[in-house]
Amino acid sequence: MYAFQRCIAPLCRATFDVTEVMTSCPDCGSLLDIDYEWDKLPVPKSLREFEARWSNRHNPLDYSGVWRFRDLLPFAADKDIVTIGEGQTILQQNQPVGKYVGMNPGKLYLQYEGLNPSGSFKDNGMTAASTHARMVGAKMAACASTGNTSASLAIYASTAQLFRVVVFVGSGKIAYGKLSQALDYDARTLQILGDFDDALERVREVAGERGIYLCNSVNPFRLEGQKTIMYRILESLNWQVPDWIVVPGGNLGNSSAFGKAFIELKMLGLIDRIPRLAVINAAGANTLYQLYEQRGVRWDGGMSDDGTVNQFFADMDHDQRKASTLASAIEINRPVNLKKCLRALDACDGVVRQVTDQQILDAKAQVGAGGFGCEPASGASVAGAKLLRAEGVIAPSDRVVCVLTGHQLKDPDITVAYHSGNKSLFDEKLRPLGVESAEFANSPIVVENNLQKIIEVLSR
Repeated sequence: MYAFQRCIAPLCRATFDVTEVMTSCPDCGSLLDIDYEWDKLPVPKSLREFEARWSNRHNPLDYSGVWRFRDLLPFAADKDIVTIGEGQTILQQNQPVGKYVGMNPGKLYLQYEGLNPSGSFKDNGMTAASTHARMVGAKMAACASTGNTSASLAIYASTAQLFRVVVFVGSGKIAYGKLSQALDYDARTLQILGDFDDALERVREVAGERGIYLCNSVNPFRLEGQKTIMYRILESLNWQVPDWIVVPGGNLGNSSAFGKAFIELKMLGLIDRIPRLAVINAAGANTLYQLYEQRGVRWDGGMSDDGTVNQFFADMDHDQRKASTLASAIEINRPVNLKKCLRALDACDGVVRQVTDQQILDAKAQVGAGGFGCEPASGASVAGAKLLRAEGVIAPSDRVVCVLTGHQLKDPDITVAYHSGNKSLFDEKLRPLGVESAEFANSPIVVENNLQKIIEVLSR
Protein backbone atom coordinates (compact mmCIF):
# COMPACT_ATOMS: atom_id res chain seq x y z
CA MET A 1 0.00 0.00 0.00
CA TYR A 2 1.24 3.46 -0.89
CA ALA A 3 -0.86 5.27 1.71
CA PHE A 4 0.25 6.81 4.99
CA GLN A 5 -0.76 9.34 7.62
CA ARG A 6 0.95 12.72 7.62
CA CYS A 7 0.94 15.60 10.10
CA ILE A 8 -0.43 18.78 8.52
CA ALA A 9 1.91 21.10 10.49
CA PRO A 10 4.52 22.49 8.05
CA LEU A 11 7.30 22.40 10.66
CA CYS A 12 6.59 18.76 11.49
CA ARG A 13 5.14 16.74 8.58
CA ALA A 14 5.80 13.49 10.45
CA THR A 15 4.45 10.37 8.73
CA PHE A 16 2.87 7.24 10.16
CA ASP A 17 1.62 3.94 8.82
CA VAL A 18 -2.08 3.63 7.96
CA THR A 19 -2.39 0.74 10.40
CA GLU A 20 -1.70 3.03 13.35
CA VAL A 21 -4.72 4.38 15.22
CA MET A 22 -4.36 8.07 16.05
CA THR A 23 -6.35 11.26 15.71
CA SER A 24 -3.49 13.71 16.10
CA CYS A 25 0.24 13.81 15.55
CA PRO A 26 2.03 12.29 18.58
CA ASP A 27 5.01 14.54 17.90
CA CYS A 28 3.32 17.96 17.82
CA GLY A 29 -0.41 17.43 18.43
CA SER A 30 -1.57 18.69 15.02
CA LEU A 31 -4.23 17.11 12.84
CA LEU A 32 -3.39 14.32 10.43
CA ASP A 33 -4.06 13.80 6.72
CA ILE A 34 -4.21 10.59 4.76
CA ASP A 35 -1.63 11.01 2.00
CA TYR A 36 -0.48 8.88 -0.91
CA GLU A 37 2.53 8.19 -3.09
CA TRP A 38 0.51 9.10 -6.15
CA ASP A 39 3.39 8.46 -8.54
CA LYS A 40 3.34 4.78 -7.53
CA LEU A 41 -0.43 4.35 -7.85
CA PRO A 42 -2.64 3.66 -10.90
CA VAL A 43 -4.26 7.10 -11.02
CA PRO A 44 -6.92 7.50 -13.74
CA LYS A 45 -6.00 9.70 -16.67
CA SER A 46 -9.50 11.17 -16.71
CA LEU A 47 -12.39 11.30 -14.26
CA ARG A 48 -14.57 9.82 -17.00
CA GLU A 49 -12.88 6.47 -16.39
CA PHE A 50 -15.08 6.10 -13.31
CA GLU A 51 -18.19 5.93 -15.49
CA ALA A 52 -17.31 2.36 -16.47
CA ARG A 53 -17.87 1.25 -12.88
CA TRP A 54 -21.62 1.64 -13.29
CA SER A 55 -21.69 -1.30 -15.68
CA ASN A 56 -20.28 -3.42 -12.83
CA ARG A 57 -22.62 -2.18 -10.10
CA HIS A 58 -23.56 -5.71 -8.99
CA ASN A 59 -20.18 -5.43 -7.24
CA PRO A 60 -20.98 -3.66 -3.92
CA LEU A 61 -17.82 -1.55 -4.18
CA ASP A 62 -18.76 -0.22 -7.61
CA TYR A 63 -22.35 0.37 -6.49
CA SER A 64 -21.17 2.49 -3.56
CA GLY A 65 -21.03 6.21 -4.27
CA VAL A 66 -17.91 6.32 -2.14
CA TRP A 67 -15.93 3.24 -3.14
CA ARG A 68 -16.44 3.39 -6.87
CA PHE A 69 -13.95 6.27 -6.53
CA ARG A 70 -11.57 4.15 -4.45
CA ASP A 71 -8.66 4.95 -6.78
CA LEU A 72 -8.78 8.45 -5.22
CA LEU A 73 -8.79 7.19 -1.61
CA PRO A 74 -6.60 4.08 -1.96
CA PHE A 75 -5.81 3.36 1.68
CA ALA A 76 -7.61 0.00 1.95
CA ALA A 77 -7.58 -3.33 0.15
CA ASP A 78 -10.90 -4.23 -1.43
CA LYS A 79 -11.37 -7.12 1.01
CA ASP A 80 -11.34 -4.74 3.99
CA ILE A 81 -13.89 -2.25 2.68
CA VAL A 82 -17.14 -1.91 4.64
CA THR A 83 -20.07 -0.66 2.58
CA ILE A 84 -23.84 -0.59 3.03
CA GLY A 85 -24.70 1.12 -0.27
CA GLU A 86 -23.87 4.68 0.76
CA GLY A 87 -23.58 7.55 -1.67
CA GLN A 88 -26.70 6.97 -3.81
CA THR A 89 -27.38 10.69 -3.70
CA ILE A 90 -28.54 13.15 -6.33
CA LEU A 91 -27.58 16.55 -7.63
CA GLN A 92 -30.59 18.40 -8.98
CA GLN A 93 -30.91 21.76 -10.65
CA ASN A 94 -33.67 23.50 -8.72
CA GLN A 95 -35.34 26.52 -10.27
CA PRO A 96 -37.70 27.49 -7.38
CA VAL A 97 -34.81 27.59 -4.89
CA GLY A 98 -32.62 29.30 -7.48
CA LYS A 99 -35.21 32.05 -7.86
CA TYR A 100 -35.35 32.47 -4.08
CA VAL A 101 -31.56 32.78 -3.92
CA GLY A 102 -31.49 35.22 -6.85
CA MET A 103 -29.80 33.07 -9.47
CA ASN A 104 -30.36 32.98 -13.21
CA PRO A 105 -32.43 30.03 -14.45
CA GLY A 106 -30.54 26.74 -14.40
CA LYS A 107 -27.68 27.94 -12.18
CA LEU A 108 -28.59 26.70 -8.68
CA TYR A 109 -28.07 23.02 -7.79
CA LEU A 110 -28.88 21.09 -4.63
CA GLN A 111 -26.72 18.13 -3.62
CA TYR A 112 -29.03 16.02 -1.45
CA GLU A 113 -27.12 13.86 1.01
CA GLY A 114 -30.27 12.91 2.91
CA LEU A 115 -30.62 9.84 0.69
CA ASN A 116 -27.76 8.04 2.47
CA PRO A 117 -28.68 4.95 4.54
CA SER A 118 -28.70 6.83 7.85
CA GLY A 119 -30.18 9.95 6.28
CA SER A 120 -27.13 12.23 6.30
CA PHE A 121 -23.78 12.94 4.67
CA LYS A 122 -21.99 11.25 7.57
CA ASP A 123 -22.22 7.85 5.86
CA ASN A 124 -19.66 9.00 3.27
CA GLY A 125 -17.09 9.31 6.02
CA MET A 126 -18.29 6.53 8.27
CA THR A 127 -17.85 3.87 5.59
CA ALA A 128 -14.18 4.91 5.39
CA ALA A 129 -13.73 5.04 9.18
CA SER A 130 -15.43 1.64 9.55
CA THR A 131 -13.13 0.26 6.89
CA HIS A 132 -10.08 1.48 8.78
CA ALA A 133 -11.53 0.11 12.03
CA ARG A 134 -11.77 -3.31 10.37
CA MET A 135 -8.20 -2.98 9.07
CA VAL A 136 -6.86 -2.41 12.59
CA GLY A 137 -9.12 -4.97 14.29
CA ALA A 138 -11.07 -2.52 16.47
CA LYS A 139 -13.48 -4.13 18.95
CA MET A 140 -15.24 -0.95 20.11
CA ALA A 141 -15.87 2.39 18.44
CA ALA A 142 -17.13 5.67 19.86
CA CYS A 143 -18.13 9.19 18.88
CA ALA A 144 -19.52 12.40 20.29
CA SER A 145 -22.52 13.57 18.36
CA THR A 146 -25.28 16.10 17.87
CA GLY A 147 -27.12 13.18 16.28
CA ASN A 148 -26.03 12.42 12.74
CA THR A 149 -22.62 10.96 13.57
CA SER A 150 -24.07 8.62 16.19
CA ALA A 151 -26.77 7.43 13.79
CA SER A 152 -24.22 6.75 11.06
CA LEU A 153 -21.72 4.96 13.29
CA ALA A 154 -24.49 2.85 14.82
CA ILE A 155 -25.93 1.75 11.48
CA TYR A 156 -22.52 0.67 10.17
CA ALA A 157 -21.76 -1.26 13.34
CA SER A 158 -25.13 -2.98 13.44
CA THR A 159 -25.18 -3.82 9.73
CA ALA A 160 -21.60 -5.04 9.44
CA GLN A 161 -21.46 -6.51 12.98
CA LEU A 162 -17.91 -5.22 13.31
CA PHE A 163 -17.65 -3.75 16.78
CA ARG A 164 -19.59 -2.45 19.74
CA VAL A 165 -20.56 1.21 19.69
CA VAL A 166 -20.85 3.86 22.39
CA VAL A 167 -22.02 7.38 21.58
CA PHE A 168 -21.73 10.51 23.70
CA VAL A 169 -24.41 13.18 23.32
CA GLY A 170 -24.96 16.49 25.08
CA SER A 171 -27.89 17.15 27.36
CA GLY A 172 -31.05 18.25 25.65
CA LYS A 173 -29.29 19.29 22.44
CA ILE A 174 -30.05 16.41 20.11
CA ALA A 175 -33.00 16.01 17.76
CA TYR A 176 -35.19 13.01 18.59
CA GLY A 177 -35.21 11.91 14.95
CA LYS A 178 -31.44 11.40 15.22
CA LEU A 179 -31.34 10.03 18.76
CA SER A 180 -33.95 7.42 17.84
CA GLN A 181 -31.61 6.01 15.21
CA ALA A 182 -28.71 5.46 17.61
CA LEU A 183 -31.06 3.80 20.09
CA ASP A 184 -32.73 1.64 17.46
CA TYR A 185 -29.40 0.54 15.97
CA ASP A 186 -28.30 -0.79 19.37
CA ALA A 187 -25.65 1.79 20.25
CA ARG A 188 -24.86 2.32 23.91
CA THR A 189 -25.74 5.98 24.46
CA LEU A 190 -24.24 8.19 27.18
CA GLN A 191 -25.84 11.59 27.71
CA ILE A 192 -23.22 13.99 29.06
CA LEU A 193 -24.28 16.90 31.27
CA GLY A 194 -22.88 19.45 28.84
CA ASP A 195 -22.92 20.42 25.16
CA PHE A 196 -21.34 18.81 22.10
CA ASP A 197 -17.94 20.33 22.80
CA ASP A 198 -17.98 18.79 26.28
CA ALA A 199 -19.04 15.43 24.87
CA LEU A 200 -16.23 15.49 22.29
CA GLU A 201 -13.64 16.33 24.91
CA ARG A 202 -14.79 13.44 27.10
CA VAL A 203 -15.00 10.87 24.29
CA ARG A 204 -11.46 11.74 23.15
CA GLU A 205 -10.22 11.19 26.71
CA VAL A 206 -12.09 7.90 27.06
CA ALA A 207 -10.96 6.64 23.65
CA GLY A 208 -7.34 7.38 24.52
CA GLU A 209 -7.60 5.79 27.96
CA ARG A 210 -9.41 2.62 26.87
CA GLY A 211 -8.06 2.13 23.34
CA ILE A 212 -11.48 2.70 21.74
CA TYR A 213 -11.59 3.55 18.03
CA LEU A 214 -12.74 7.19 17.68
CA CYS A 215 -15.04 8.00 14.75
CA ASN A 216 -15.48 11.77 14.95
CA SER A 217 -14.21 13.88 12.07
CA VAL A 218 -10.89 14.38 13.86
CA ASN A 219 -10.34 10.85 12.48
CA PRO A 220 -8.58 11.53 9.14
CA PHE A 221 -10.12 8.47 7.47
CA ARG A 222 -13.57 9.98 7.96
CA LEU A 223 -12.61 12.92 5.78
CA GLU A 224 -11.29 10.64 3.04
CA GLY A 225 -14.78 9.26 2.58
CA GLN A 226 -16.36 12.70 2.65
CA LYS A 227 -14.18 13.78 -0.30
CA THR A 228 -16.39 11.67 -2.55
CA ILE A 229 -19.35 14.05 -2.22
CA MET A 230 -17.37 16.34 -4.51
CA TYR A 231 -16.62 13.52 -6.95
CA ARG A 232 -20.33 12.79 -7.27
CA ILE A 233 -21.10 16.46 -7.86
CA LEU A 234 -18.53 16.58 -10.67
CA GLU A 235 -19.93 13.33 -12.07
CA SER A 236 -23.46 14.79 -12.09
CA LEU A 237 -22.20 17.91 -13.85
CA ASN A 238 -20.60 15.81 -16.59
CA TRP A 239 -17.22 16.38 -14.91
CA GLN A 240 -17.46 20.16 -15.22
CA VAL A 241 -16.32 22.18 -12.20
CA PRO A 242 -18.99 24.48 -10.68
CA ASP A 243 -18.21 28.04 -9.68
CA TRP A 244 -19.25 27.67 -6.05
CA ILE A 245 -19.69 24.98 -3.42
CA VAL A 246 -21.76 26.21 -0.46
CA VAL A 247 -21.83 24.08 2.70
CA PRO A 248 -22.94 24.48 6.33
CA GLY A 249 -20.09 24.76 8.82
CA GLY A 250 -20.17 22.94 12.17
CA ASN A 251 -17.17 20.81 13.07
CA LEU A 252 -15.79 21.73 9.61
CA GLY A 253 -15.16 18.18 8.44
CA ASN A 254 -17.05 18.59 5.16
CA SER A 255 -15.38 21.84 4.15
CA SER A 256 -11.98 20.36 5.04
CA ALA A 257 -12.66 17.22 3.01
CA PHE A 258 -13.96 19.19 0.03
CA GLY A 259 -10.85 21.32 -0.04
CA LYS A 260 -8.60 18.26 0.12
CA ALA A 261 -10.55 16.65 -2.72
CA PHE A 262 -10.05 19.62 -5.03
CA ILE A 263 -6.41 20.13 -4.07
CA GLU A 264 -5.69 16.52 -4.99
CA LEU A 265 -7.73 16.55 -8.20
CA LYS A 266 -5.93 19.68 -9.40
CA MET A 267 -2.52 18.27 -8.45
CA LEU A 268 -3.29 15.06 -10.35
CA GLY A 269 -4.36 17.01 -13.44
CA LEU A 270 -7.93 15.68 -13.29
CA ILE A 271 -9.49 19.17 -13.12
CA ASP A 272 -8.17 22.43 -14.54
CA ARG A 273 -9.51 24.75 -11.85
CA ILE A 274 -10.81 24.70 -8.29
CA PRO A 275 -14.28 26.06 -7.41
CA ARG A 276 -14.77 28.68 -4.74
CA LEU A 277 -15.95 27.50 -1.33
CA ALA A 278 -18.44 29.21 0.98
CA VAL A 279 -18.77 27.90 4.53
CA ILE A 280 -21.92 29.04 6.34
CA ASN A 281 -22.13 29.24 10.12
CA ALA A 282 -25.28 29.64 12.17
CA ALA A 283 -25.06 33.01 13.90
CA GLY A 284 -25.38 31.26 17.25
CA ALA A 285 -22.40 29.00 16.53
CA ASN A 286 -20.14 31.26 14.50
CA THR A 287 -16.59 30.49 15.58
CA LEU A 288 -15.25 30.17 12.04
CA TYR A 289 -16.96 33.38 10.93
CA GLN A 290 -15.54 35.26 13.91
CA LEU A 291 -12.01 33.99 13.37
CA TYR A 292 -11.90 34.15 9.57
CA GLU A 293 -13.98 37.18 8.63
CA GLN A 294 -13.75 39.30 11.80
CA ARG A 295 -10.25 38.53 13.09
CA GLY A 296 -8.50 37.71 9.83
CA VAL A 297 -7.15 34.26 10.76
CA ARG A 298 -5.85 32.48 7.64
CA TRP A 299 -4.07 29.24 6.72
CA ASP A 300 -0.90 31.16 5.90
CA GLY A 301 0.95 28.10 4.66
CA GLY A 302 0.05 26.21 7.82
CA MET A 303 1.38 28.96 10.10
CA SER A 304 -2.03 30.33 11.10
CA ASP A 305 -2.27 32.74 14.01
CA ASP A 306 -2.67 30.38 16.96
CA GLY A 307 -2.45 33.28 19.40
CA THR A 308 -5.63 34.86 18.06
CA VAL A 309 -7.41 31.49 18.00
CA ASN A 310 -6.37 30.61 21.55
CA GLN A 311 -7.40 34.04 22.86
CA PHE A 312 -10.78 33.68 21.18
CA PHE A 313 -11.38 30.36 22.92
CA ALA A 314 -10.09 31.71 26.24
CA ASP A 315 -12.56 34.60 26.02
CA MET A 316 -15.31 32.15 25.10
CA ASP A 317 -14.58 30.11 28.21
CA HIS A 318 -14.31 33.20 30.43
CA ASP A 319 -17.66 34.52 29.22
CA GLN A 320 -19.20 31.01 29.33
CA ARG A 321 -20.50 31.40 25.79
CA LYS A 322 -22.26 28.31 24.50
CA ALA A 323 -23.36 27.61 20.96
CA SER A 324 -27.09 28.15 20.49
CA THR A 325 -28.96 27.46 17.26
CA LEU A 326 -31.92 25.34 16.20
CA ALA A 327 -29.63 23.88 13.50
CA SER A 328 -28.40 21.28 15.97
CA ALA A 329 -26.07 19.57 13.48
CA ILE A 330 -23.85 22.67 13.39
CA GLU A 331 -24.29 23.78 17.01
CA ILE A 332 -20.57 23.58 17.75
CA ASN A 333 -18.30 26.16 19.39
CA ARG A 334 -14.90 24.46 19.00
CA PRO A 335 -14.61 23.00 15.49
CA VAL A 336 -11.89 20.37 15.60
CA ASN A 337 -11.09 20.70 11.90
CA LEU A 338 -10.52 24.45 12.04
CA LYS A 339 -7.00 24.34 10.58
CA LYS A 340 -7.93 21.96 7.77
CA CYS A 341 -10.85 24.22 6.93
CA LEU A 342 -8.51 27.23 6.80
CA ARG A 343 -6.42 25.25 4.30
CA ALA A 344 -9.52 24.51 2.22
CA LEU A 345 -10.59 28.16 2.25
CA ASP A 346 -7.09 29.14 1.10
CA ALA A 347 -7.05 26.63 -1.75
CA CYS A 348 -10.61 27.44 -2.83
CA ASP A 349 -10.46 31.25 -2.49
CA GLY A 350 -13.18 30.80 0.09
CA VAL A 351 -15.48 32.98 2.14
CA VAL A 352 -17.32 32.46 5.43
CA ARG A 353 -20.71 33.89 6.37
CA GLN A 354 -23.15 33.59 9.24
CA VAL A 355 -26.93 33.39 8.96
CA THR A 356 -29.63 33.66 11.59
CA ASP A 357 -31.99 30.89 12.59
CA GLN A 358 -34.76 32.91 10.92
CA GLN A 359 -32.84 32.88 7.63
CA ILE A 360 -32.10 29.17 8.03
CA LEU A 361 -35.74 28.22 8.55
CA ASP A 362 -37.01 30.41 5.71
CA ALA A 363 -34.45 28.86 3.36
CA LYS A 364 -35.31 25.37 4.62
CA ALA A 365 -38.98 26.03 3.83
CA GLN A 366 -38.06 27.09 0.30
CA VAL A 367 -35.98 23.95 -0.16
CA GLY A 368 -38.96 21.88 0.95
CA ALA A 369 -41.31 23.72 -1.40
CA GLY A 370 -38.78 23.04 -4.15
CA GLY A 371 -39.03 19.28 -3.61
CA PHE A 372 -36.41 18.35 -1.00
CA GLY A 373 -37.03 17.91 2.71
CA CYS A 374 -33.84 18.78 4.62
CA GLU A 375 -32.77 19.17 8.22
CA PRO A 376 -32.35 22.76 9.52
CA ALA A 377 -28.55 22.81 9.16
CA SER A 378 -28.95 22.17 5.43
CA GLY A 379 -30.99 25.34 5.14
CA ALA A 380 -27.85 27.27 6.12
CA SER A 381 -26.23 26.57 2.76
CA VAL A 382 -29.17 28.04 0.82
CA ALA A 383 -29.51 30.97 3.24
CA GLY A 384 -25.78 31.58 2.85
CA ALA A 385 -25.99 31.48 -0.95
CA LYS A 386 -28.85 33.99 -0.84
CA LEU A 387 -26.79 36.29 1.38
CA LEU A 388 -23.72 36.04 -0.86
CA ARG A 389 -25.88 36.71 -3.90
CA ALA A 390 -27.33 39.84 -2.21
CA GLU A 391 -23.79 41.00 -1.43
CA GLY A 392 -22.75 40.51 -5.05
CA VAL A 393 -20.10 37.97 -4.11
CA ILE A 394 -21.97 35.29 -6.07
CA ALA A 395 -23.02 36.44 -9.53
CA PRO A 396 -26.46 35.44 -10.86
CA SER A 397 -24.74 33.66 -13.75
CA ASP A 398 -22.45 31.56 -11.52
CA ARG A 399 -23.09 27.84 -11.25
CA VAL A 400 -23.69 27.21 -7.55
CA VAL A 401 -24.03 23.91 -5.67
CA CYS A 402 -25.58 24.02 -2.21
CA VAL A 403 -24.95 20.90 -0.14
CA LEU A 404 -27.98 19.62 1.78
CA THR A 405 -26.43 17.57 4.53
CA GLY A 406 -29.37 15.68 6.03
CA HIS A 407 -32.92 14.46 5.63
CA GLN A 408 -35.98 16.40 6.77
CA LEU A 409 -37.06 13.67 9.22
CA LYS A 410 -33.84 14.11 11.19
CA ASP A 411 -35.54 17.00 13.03
CA PRO A 412 -39.30 16.99 12.27
CA ASP A 413 -40.23 18.99 15.39
CA ILE A 414 -38.65 22.13 13.95
CA THR A 415 -40.44 21.67 10.62
CA VAL A 416 -43.81 21.20 12.29
CA ALA A 417 -43.27 24.18 14.58
CA TYR A 418 -42.53 26.41 11.56
CA HIS A 419 -45.42 25.26 9.41
CA SER A 420 -48.18 24.32 11.87
CA GLY A 421 -49.68 27.73 12.55
CA ASN A 422 -49.77 26.75 16.23
CA LYS A 423 -48.68 29.86 18.15
CA SER A 424 -47.89 28.05 21.39
CA LEU A 425 -45.74 25.50 19.55
CA PHE A 426 -43.97 28.29 17.63
CA ASP A 427 -43.36 30.23 20.85
CA GLU A 428 -41.97 27.13 22.58
CA LYS A 429 -39.69 25.81 19.84
CA LEU A 430 -38.65 28.78 17.72
CA ARG A 431 -39.13 32.16 19.35
CA PRO A 432 -36.52 31.59 22.09
CA LEU A 433 -33.90 31.35 19.34
CA GLY A 434 -34.90 34.62 17.72
CA VAL A 435 -37.27 33.29 15.05
CA GLU A 436 -40.06 35.87 14.80
CA SER A 437 -42.04 34.75 11.78
CA ALA A 438 -42.85 31.88 9.45
CA GLU A 439 -43.11 33.76 6.17
CA PHE A 440 -43.26 30.60 4.06
CA ALA A 441 -45.37 28.48 6.39
CA ASN A 442 -47.66 25.93 4.76
CA SER A 443 -50.12 25.57 7.62
CA PRO A 444 -52.84 22.91 7.67
CA ILE A 445 -56.38 24.21 7.15
CA VAL A 446 -58.98 23.20 9.70
CA VAL A 447 -62.27 22.35 8.00
CA GLU A 448 -65.55 20.84 9.10
CA ASN A 449 -66.23 17.18 8.37
CA ASN A 450 -68.61 18.15 5.59
CA LEU A 451 -68.29 17.63 1.83
CA GLN A 452 -69.60 21.08 0.89
CA LYS A 453 -67.30 22.83 3.36
CA ILE A 454 -64.31 20.92 2.03
CA ILE A 455 -65.19 21.88 -1.55
CA GLU A 456 -65.56 25.52 -0.52
CA VAL A 457 -62.07 25.47 1.00
CA LEU A 458 -60.57 23.83 -2.10
CA SER A 459 -62.23 26.48 -4.30
CA ARG A 460 -60.59 29.44 -2.57
